[in-house]
Amino acid sequence: MPVDVSPDPVVPPPAFQPLLPDEPREVGGYRLHARLGSGGMGRVYLSYTPGGRPVALKTLRPEFAQDPEFRWRFAQEVANARLVHGLYTAQVIDAGVDAEVPWLVTAYIPGPSLRQVVREHGVLPVRSTLLLTGGIAEALQSIHGAGVVHRDLKPANVLVAADGPRVIDFGIARAADAIAVTSTGIRIGSPAFMAPEQALGRPATAAADVFALGALAAYAAGGAPPFGVGPEAAVLYRVVNEQPDLGRVPSELHALLLRCLARRPEDRPTPAEIIEATRNHPAVNGQLRFADDWLPTRVSADLTRCSDLPQPSPTAILLTEAPTALLPAPSPTLAAPVVAPPAAAAPAVPAPAVAAPAVPAEVKSQRNGASWKPVLLAALVLTVGGTVGGLLLVDKLDQILAATEPAGGNPTPSDTAPDATASPTDARTPADSAGPDAPPAYTAAYTDAVLTAPDDSYDFDIKTGRVVAAESTPWSIGHNSTEFLIPFGSNAALAPNGRPTPAECSTAVDQHAATAVDFADLPAGGAFCVRSRSTQDLAIVRVIGVTDNGPVKVSMDYYRSGS
Repeated sequence: MPVDVSPDPVVPPPAFQPLLPDEPREVGGYRLHARLGSGGMGRVYLSYTPGGRPVALKTLRPEFAQDPEFRWRFAQEVANARLVHGLYTAQVIDAGVDAEVPWLVTAYIPGPSLRQVVREHGVLPVRSTLLLTGGIAEALQSIHGAGVVHRDLKPANVLVAADGPRVIDFGIARAADAIAVTSTGIRIGSPAFMAPEQALGRPATAAADVFALGALAAYAAGGAPPFGVGPEAAVLYRVVNEQPDLGRVPSELHALLLRCLARRPEDRPTPAEIIEATRNHPAVNGQLRFADDWLPTRVSADLTRCSDLPQPSPTAILLTEAPTALLPAPSPTLAAPVVAPPAAAAPAVPAPAVAAPAVPAEVKSQRNGASWKPVLLAALVLTVGGTVGGLLLVDKLDQILAATEPAGGNPTPSDTAPDATASPTDARTPADSAGPDAPPAYTAAYTDAVLTAPDDSYDFDIKTGRVVAAESTPWSIGHNSTEFLIPFGSNAALAPNGRPTPAECSTAVDQHAATAVDFADLPAGGAFCVRSRSTQDLAIVRVIGVTDNGPVKVSMDYYRSGS
């Protein structure tokens, strides 16, 4: 019987993720309100300027901070990036080049990445691709005019907004080259969008960004990079030695893209020539304008999720005694309480590479037999002051906290322990028949499939239980150097134990949904759950071993929903 690999109807993930317990609440004087994303370079958060303008704050990977050469180059590149003022770039606003963990603040762009757009909504039509290409070419004019070469132009570094594209992260990849040789596992640039001269280790000039733009436009119009996917070495070989495959790209775009993808840098057009070519293309008819119809309707409708920003709390309360570990994880739409740091507090540093498996907030709320709730209430009363006001505050907060706790109070360890007598393949649990609000019944399609991805050019295909080329199947789990990447149209959650049941997974996803899972939260033996939003099918993934930019080994179960 052929395997069903038809894609699930895709539901976009939330644009704003709640901060995790181990993430900082403030960086460089900027209060963090939600996580926007993460990747090989670091994590990106939503913050606001003192005047209320939204900004994107990126904290870089800690290993970058350990190299003095990187710090020097990063400072130089930030200084250069401040000179870039193009309308199709994200303006650099602030940076902490001397911080323990370097950070960078840019203007917030209300739009998903081009990678998200293609994965969630499919390829762009010819006109949209031409407008996108012209806008990015103008961004490259501004970047190159400031003496900066991007070096890592790829779909994840282009944001798609209602008024045109924005190029982000220019200059950071150049600075990161300082430790590319000395830091194991760090790779600068993306092979599928890398110019031949970069692949050969030669200096990358502005022409390398033009090559990347050609590959990026081919991806937008055809849904796949022009040199394919697969092992890094194979992709780089094709980049250097073979012609691009434009079989999926409409023929109207071939002439322009082939010029951009010329093997010799001197044969590629300049950004100004690209703009002229896109303007004169019959599909554009001389009008390079980002009007309301520049994107397909399905994409334009989706942009609103990036514009509905979680706002800062107007009545944030300053706590002076309650430790951060006792505070519940914040909601993406409600600012977390501010904890005053010590006078000489060091900048917040992400959690170490190995950490205990995360468990639901309800389990974490009980430490050493004492609930954090009285401590928090007492701190609030002491801070606000006044008998009447304090009592009213206690009463109100007590109602809020009571509403978030499960019936019967904090769970005991036995509440989350797996049933020792249950078979790991037994998908039926008491919760499956507990009532109309219970999770659906599940049937095991397979269990304990041990899979190894040699590097991040391979994914774990959930439906077949096999290792496949990255992004070659619609429902697969990928990874980068720091986290597992959850397929769009699905949510994930850390499992409460190493052998969760489908019912426990459903509960975890309902209460703590996420679209990415950090390696730091998953030591060997830890597990996470993935659930399709459309079919409710489940995957349970147990980590056997992970290596940054190297092999990742897991054991995976797949359960079909009976609903």
